[in-house]
Amino acid sequence: MRKCLRCGAEMKESCDLRVQGAGYGLVLAKDENKLFGGRVGKPKVAVCPRCGEISLYLDEVEKLR
Repeated sequence: MRKCLRCGAEMKESCDLRVQGAGYGLVLAKDENKLFGGRVGKPKVAVCPRCGEISLYLDEVEKLR
């Protein structure tokens, strides 16, 4: 469970972030010189239902090591 950093409410997790006008989402990569090999994972979004604050996070942080 994620808590909102602004108001302390429980956030709604596992939302997706998509670029408007495209069918693609966002992918986090470690190496900007690699087209596909440097992918770390797809960021998830948590949204606060009380104040609207959003938070980006990764489920699989072990790939950063």
